[in-house]
Amino acid sequence: VVTVPLSLWVTRAIARRSQKMFIAQWANTGRLNAHIEETYSGFTIVKTFGHRAVARERFRDYNDDVYASSFGAQFFSGLVSPATTFIGNLSYVAVAVVGGYQVATGQITLGSIQAFIQYVRQFNQPLTQVAGMYNTLQSGVASAERVFDFLDEPEEVPDAAAALPPVGETARGRVEFRNVWFGYTPGTPVIEDLSLVAEPGSTVAIVGPTGAGKTTLVNLLMRFYDVDSGVILLDGADITTVSRHSLRSRIGMVLQDTWLFGGTIAENIGYGRPDAGRDDIIAAARAAYVDRFVHTLPDGYETRVSDDGGNISAGEKQLITIARAFLAQPQLLILDEATSSVDTRTELLMQQAMSELRRGRTSFIIAHR
Repeated sequence: VVTVPLSLWVTRAIARRSQKMFIAQWANTGRLNAHIEETYSGFTIVKTFGHRAVARERFRDYNDDVYASSFGAQFFSGLVSPATTFIGNLSYVAVAVVGGYQVATGQITLGSIQAFIQYVRQFNQPLTQVAGMYNTLQSGVASAERVFDFLDEPEEVPDAAAALPPVGETARGRVEFRNVWFGYTPGTPVIEDLSLVAEPGSTVAIVGPTGAGKTTLVNLLMRFYDVDSGVILLDGADITTVSRHSLRSRIGMVLQDTWLFGGTIAENIGYGRPDAGRDDIIAAARAAYVDRFVHTLPDGYETRVSDDGGNISAGEKQLITIARAFLAQPQLLILDEATSSVDTRTELLMQQAMSELRRGRTSFIIAHR
């Protein structure tokens, strides 16, 4: 029993050192993985600017940090099992010495010593098993701390249960920003006391220098962020009082940065309206001039888009996202430099198509030039 406090003290002393090492190990592993992903996704830029040697050297530095922290963590945590085993063996020595003396003096029998040794073995066995798992436990605790840091981040405001009324006489797409303030960090507002009204069917051009908050404005309308103060109204309803799904189902967005998933071109267009039929998808593709290049592909609309979208051009990606918006037939339309990656001739055709798409819809057009 006397050896238990000694084992706990030694374990605690080792744990203080190894826990710091395990935390550093996972932090360094995260930096290494981030560097690998960053270098892989931007490998063309790395080669273009001749930074392969720099990327390789940085990888070596990050890898050395992982090695050093991992070695220290494994070394110190590996001391726990031998240390507890050594301290446990002191119990056997004590029983043997004291028991041998008592047998010699006739106080106890040899069988009693054997019984005591078995008692010590059964008592020390759980401690030895825990010490054997200590390495895994320490690594798990360090990983759990990173998970808890993530869980402690502020959560999204709970969604409202109400839905917007059906599109009709009372729901025509009137948008109003009333005394809106917003900032990504407290005390640093990006939008200050903004008030504007977009009447149903009107087109609002949002123009300004980089960083002025143009994209932020539509992100607030989509409720990707909530305003710090003020209110945003859609057809007279505060958008914070309705569900995000109900709000976003009314809005079609075409961003400057396109996003396609690994699937066929038809599936990517159909993402805008899951219940759309084949004829609807083709009609939307023709309206966005996707049909012009799809017929040049061997599998047509069944051509699969790779996970990184590398098998089609940037302009073709943007045409597909515009066709997706055509198919959704939204009440509100948001265009964020939607024609930035197409040639001049195609842009003129798309301007005509988007004029038709904007007809009868409230539209926000973000222009950077």
